[in-house]
Amino acid sequence: MEKASFSKWFLALMLVLLVVLSACNGGSEEQTGEPDDTESSEEESGEGEEETEEAEAADDGLYSIEDFSVDKTNAGEAIEGGTLNYGLVSDTVFEGVLNMAFYEGDPDFQVMKFFEESLLGIDNNFNYTQDGAATWEVDEAGTTFTITIGDNVNWHDGEPVKAEDLEFAYEVIGDPEYTGVRYYAVENVVGIDEYTAGEAEKISGVEVVDEKTIKLTFKEPNPSLLASGIWDSPMPKHIFQDIPVAEMAESDEVRKNPIGFGPFVVDTIVPGESVTYTAFEDYWQGTPKLDGITLKVIAPQTVAQALETGEVDMVDAFPADQYPDVAETLNNVEFLGQTDLAYTYIGFKLGHYDAEAGENVTDPDAKMADVNLRRAMWHAVDNDALGEQFYKGLRWAGTTLIVPSFPDYHDSTIEVPTYDPDEANKILDEAGYEDVDGDGVREDLNGEELVINFASMSGGDTAEPIAQYYMQAWAQVGLNVQLVDGGLLEFNSFYDRVEADDPGIDIYQGAWGTGSDVDQNGLYGRTAAYNYSRYTSEKNDELLAAGASEDSMDIEYRKDVYKEWQQLMVDDIPVFPTLYRAVLVPANERVTDFSIQWSWNGWHEIGLTQEEPVLAE
Repeated sequence: MEKASFSKWFLALMLVLLVVLSACNGGSEEQTGEPDDTESSEEESGEGEEETEEAEAADDGLYSIEDFSVDKTNAGEAIEGGTLNYGLVSDTVFEGVLNMAFYEGDPDFQVMKFFEESLLGIDNNFNYTQDGAATWEVDEAGTTFTITIGDNVNWHDGEPVKAEDLEFAYEVIGDPEYTGVRYYAVENVVGIDEYTAGEAEKISGVEVVDEKTIKLTFKEPNPSLLASGIWDSPMPKHIFQDIPVAEMAESDEVRKNPIGFGPFVVDTIVPGESVTYTAFEDYWQGTPKLDGITLKVIAPQTVAQALETGEVDMVDAFPADQYPDVAETLNNVEFLGQTDLAYTYIGFKLGHYDAEAGENVTDPDAKMADVNLRRAMWHAVDNDALGEQFYKGLRWAGTTLIVPSFPDYHDSTIEVPTYDPDEANKILDEAGYEDVDGDGVREDLNGEELVINFASMSGGDTAEPIAQYYMQAWAQVGLNVQLVDGGLLEFNSFYDRVEADDPGIDIYQGAWGTGSDVDQNGLYGRTAAYNYSRYTSEKNDELLAAGASEDSMDIEYRKDVYKEWQQLMVDDIPVFPTLYRAVLVPANERVTDFSIQWSWNGWHEIGLTQEEPVLAE
């Protein structure tokens, strides 16, 4: 989009938003936009959603996630072979860390999912099944899992996937020279502490029984172990064993020539831009129907055109803000949709990460240390209006840090700060943030200038206006919030600086894919590198430990724990959720046998009804 037209669009949109926001007040009814019970049950079973030609907007111009199916309608029989063109929607290159133990950003995961996979299958409740590349058993104590890898499961170079490959992955992640962020996924394994400390040559809780069988023993029973909580991504030991752990993430074996045991083999990589894959004939579920897949990065601004012209058959996720503009015209694709395992949020920098100690340290003197300031900033923004205005109902106001995609644990009854600028002003006044010099901007508690530096990522057309809206909303209550470096930050730069605790960042707008495990230790635990706010408290430690304890094998007990934890995070506000979201995935009419169900692992089954993509009419 040209800069001039963007400016006009932005100003018009902000005028509309300001009208909407000025009509709201602190007495307005809270609207959470939660999925109803029917949708939750459909997500759990993966069934029950009726197929529709297209989602239709309601009379108010808003869409609902209930209008979308999770399974694509086949428009005909698949031909033999063909190449699927896949778009990775991003305004930046993918980083290219193509290994499960080392990657951090979702774009790299999207690249890996065609050639890499985990050993254990899951159902739509994220519980382990016996349908994966390996089967499993657990002892009566719930602490020892025996995993048996299928005899027909092989790496792309023809070597069998062995038990020692999974053992090797644990040794890499547990190595003191490990540079990734996945240690939290193995820290419950017996003997991992001694191994990491250099006091043992082997991890005592990881035992190779035979070539295809491994036993994993954990320190204590944990309900997450049965719900995608076991690290089950092996590393080919015969490839990595001679590479120093500290150098693995930058090695050619990760960056240029990655292998897996998934349905497709990496053929060529244009760093950060594209990847071509060919079918892996020896794939454990059978030779894929397709000859191959071509993945390329597609800018958010051009994704609709790429789908319309057949440049790509599908993309990882379609920008929800663009859907209303193409719902009627993009008639050569079918849009699938469901509530995402993700949310956007505002985070407050409260400390730093002590790499030597391996834990987060909260600084009581941090600029954003006052919870009153954080609570006022939550009250100052209207996320309901944002979801309706920018996404036409396909994103909606978030409430707690456990998303509705976990219906057993998401607590919709918790009262959270809602849009109420009067309450925000009251909180700031009572807390002592006064406008000392009468210029309309509040000073800090010492009467000194208060400038809050805000980091936000670049992205689609809405990234800039949403960031501007937040700053204007905070300005309405007298807070001077400025973008870091005067503009939006590129994806990789944003996370590099946030992760490094850049002192120039006070608050940030981030987004989390939650993963399939409701355990919050990986995002908000004391030792979690992903805990970017650097929030810690004894109560947080206590609740996160309880949620992952033997007692939480009782689901009702675990529900109570996470209800209390959600309330704690609303009380302490190290971060606050802004929007829950629908994930929309379009697929060209020629694509067959595709699904976005959580349990789906059928890339080998996808076919095409014709050689060339169907074009929009």
